[in-house]
Amino acid sequence: MEPTPTTQRHWTFLSNHGHVLILIAQDSEIRGRDIATKVGITERATQAIIADLVNAGYVERERRGRRNYYQVNLDLPLRHTVEAPHTIGELLKVLGSL
Repeated sequence: MEPTPTTQRHWTFLSNHGHVLILIAQDSEIRGRDIATKVGITERATQAIIADLVNAGYVERERRGRRNYYQVNLDLPLRHTVEAPHTIGELLKVLGSL
């Protein structure tokens, strides 16, 4: 039986954390609202993901006036043991986000 849109499960290869990280790497001045819209999650979920990335050291956040500016730490390893030999920078380069 061939999958149809109604029987096919929706999933992606990257998590929402990965999607947020890619968008931040592409635009260091991106707003949380824009991230939420592009990823398809709420602004609150976006804020929580950014906090996770900042707390883990993958993203640095700097407040300038009313805006946040971000910088991705490209040298940190990926978190899962399967990908741990590779860095965030390698992933972003392969995905064309650097």
